Amino acid sequence: MMDTEAFREFKTGLTLLRDNYAMKALPHMRRAVDLDKNNPYYMSYLGVVLARSERKWGEAERLCDSAVRMKRNQAQLYLNLAEVYAAAGRREEAVDALQTGLKYARRDIRLTIAMNKLTPRRSPVLAFLGRRNPLNRQLGILRHRAMQLFGQASS
Repeated sequence: MMDTEAFREFKTGLTLLRDNYAMKALPHMRRAVDLDKNNPYYMSYLGVVLARSERKWGEAERLCDSAVRMKRNQAQLYLNLAEVYAAAGRREEAVDALQTGLKYARRDIRLTIAMNKLTPRRSPVLAFLGRRNPLNRQLGILRHRAMQLFGQASS
């Protein structure tokens, strides 16, 4: 019975969180964690809610990190940890969390998408031409391959 009540609280909290009502989601997430203390998803989302609503970065990071340690192969837990780091202004740690997530949950495209949002793009090779110009695109591909060859590419 407590599991279903915890799940119901979690669903309510998650709906509120996705609708950008982090403060209203907080009591629901806390209740879900109180009812099921060993559920990594409940812990991770409580961390996200704490980061968004109360800006308690340390506690949010601890919850998300504990959740990741419990279930290393779940991409969503890495996404939540990265969100907490990014919200705290710790962009490099967010990228590190996503890179670690890619090691354990390789096939999840959400990690790659989140990584692309956090890492800046290089400037076009020929700045006076647009990014979509075919010459710039081909030169960019060549630059990327050359940097990979010399070990300087970031991925």
